[in-house]
Amino acid sequence: MKKQIYVAYTGGTIGMRPSSKGYVPAAGFLSDTIAKMPEFHRQEMPDFTINEYESLIDSADMSPKDWQQIADDIQQNYQDYDGFIILHGTDTMAYTASVLSFMLENLGKPVIVTGSQIPLAQLRSDGQENLLNALYLAANYPIAEVSLYFNNKLFRGNRSRKLDADGFDAFGSPNFPVLLKAGINIEVMAGKVTPISQQPLLVSNVTPQPVGVVSLYPGISAEVIRNILQQPVKALILLSYGVGNAPQNAALLNELKHANDNGILIVNCTQCLRGKVNMSGYANGNVLQDVGVLSGGDMTPEAALAKLHYLLSKTLSVTEMKKMMTSNLKGELTV
Repeated sequence: MKKQIYVAYTGGTIGMRPSSKGYVPAAGFLSDTIAKMPEFHRQEMPDFTINEYESLIDSADMSPKDWQQIADDIQQNYQDYDGFIILHGTDTMAYTASVLSFMLENLGKPVIVTGSQIPLAQLRSDGQENLLNALYLAANYPIAEVSLYFNNKLFRGNRSRKLDADGFDAFGSPNFPVLLKAGINIEVMAGKVTPISQQPLLVSNVTPQPVGVVSLYPGISAEVIRNILQQPVKALILLSYGVGNAPQNAALLNELKHANDNGILIVNCTQCLRGKVNMSGYANGNVLQDVGVLSGGDMTPEAALAKLHYLLSKTLSVTEMKKMMTSNLKGELTV
């Protein structure tokens, strides 16, 4: 029997059409375009159902409410399909792939997030290759985790980042090997192909959380940190230098200590594309550790933000959240 794949179109470039103000989502346009493309209906392809969301959005408008809608949609259709494709805009694709990896508990089927840099209906679109391969892989190479497919590579969702604003090779996974490469031959790399599981899917709900993000820069004022940490902020992602270093600025460090003492989670992620935070390596990293800043290790900022939303949406103590934040829950962190 052919595999059955569920495709959720949330919006994004892949299904957009031109307008006087640039590309815009248009109801029904994606389904009509795919219906006219014979490649999607070859015998080798799985059967698939497309659900275009009622409110299609540019992914720049994506919010926790939309993450919840996607997770709930997967749960509602989970027993009827063998795999899931989420069509999504590229701007916040890595955020959605990251948060879904935490929200979807007991996942036993593939969930692949993909999209394109050029709309599917346009000449030279990368959307056809991305969607064709995502469908084929979901049916024939099921890797039971949330992944992101782009330009012949399948990445772990919570390790992925958008690296190129306008190239086809737009995504990468700087601190984790690719799960699979789709060249002339399909090569399974770090991924694990397993029979799909019918165990019930559990969804951990997320709600909007006030999380601050600040990138350190030479001469940054303690006032900047103080303003960002104003209530109702519950957590802060600190994008630090190198392996987790910060200026030994007493006023700045005092703001971080005060926040930590008041139960605000502060997570240290590196500004570097590759590598991980090691606050024991230099004195300028130790000072952060001393005031209670948590190491983000080699987590991407996208995964750190997603994980904070996941944890802050639960009924957990600060101690429990700190422990879980520094633990590897869904393959997002090398420990």
